[in-house]
Amino acid sequence: MRKVFFLFLLIFSASLYSCRPSRPAISPETRGLVETGIASWYGPEFHGRPTSSREIFDQNDLTAAHPTLPFGTMVLVTNLENGRQVTVRINDRGPFVKGRIIDLSYAAARLLGMVGPGTARVRLEVTGQEPPKAGPQSGAYILQVGSFAIQENALALLQKLQAEFSGVYLSAFETSGRTFHRVRLKASTEAEARKLAERLSSAGYPVLLLRE
Repeated sequence: MRKVFFLFLLIFSASLYSCRPSRPAISPETRGLVETGIASWYGPEFHGRPTSSREIFDQNDLTAAHPTLPFGTMVLVTNLENGRQVTVRINDRGPFVKGRIIDLSYAAARLLGMVGPGTARVRLEVTGQEPPKAGPQSGAYILQVGSFAIQENALALLQKLQAEFSGVYLSAFETSGRTFHRVRLKASTEAEARKLAERLSSAGYPVLLLRE
């Protein structure tokens, strides 16, 4: 009878453990990783569009783009200029500008007090991992090199890029009664997109990587 009881207890305990929700692990090398550099932010122009993780970007969520950290990584960001802190979840790739280490959502930038200046010197500390949110399947990758309220400025950049890169095009975007003219390129794979981003960044162009 005792053997039967212990067998039942073992099965019951195993069933309880198997019902626990799984949580993606973060590698020992990544947890506690610290970086220092310049942060920038992005918001209304990309609100509602797919990110590189295929999650829909919401400027009011506490999220961010990072060049290499796995999607779902939680990062404590400290504004070294005023001491403010916020924790964000990585769900996008970027920025591809030399010296910049993270691109924050509008909400995160607002909490850090850096919306007005546009950039700030920050410290990043990896604190954990959360499952990335599911998003729609997507096709091509888009690399945005510039966004201008004045169309002539966009056309000037378009002509300059066309001398070195193929497939450069303009895309208009309207928000709050204003039209922005975006200079973009397309790539069919992430590897191709990252290679293009590196070429553009090396040539001195700021790059934002998106999913179509």
